[in-house]
Amino acid sequence: MAAPTVTASLNASTYSPGDQMTLTVSYADPDNRPVTVTIVVTDSQGNRSAPVTVAAVIDPLAVTVADDSGRTWSTVSDTGAVAVYRAVA
Repeated sequence: MAAPTVTASLNASTYSPGDQMTLTVSYADPDNRPVTVTIVVTDSQGNRSAPVTVAAVIDPLAVTVADDSGRTWSTVSDTGAVAVYRAVA
């Protein structure tokens, strides 16, 4: 299995106490595989239901954010490839 990749950036390089900090994290995993499962039900007379599909991800990723001052980072958004977090300086 390949290791996930990650890059991160803050919206500024310096902050005053009380400033809003925004952290953007871009991440990916070359082993991450989406899977679609299709289900069709057939009765004894050959009548078939309409197909129904469900999706899943094999080897999903989880992003954890922490800093050395113990501040709380709140998730603003997460697309599965880019996550945005906020905290107060």
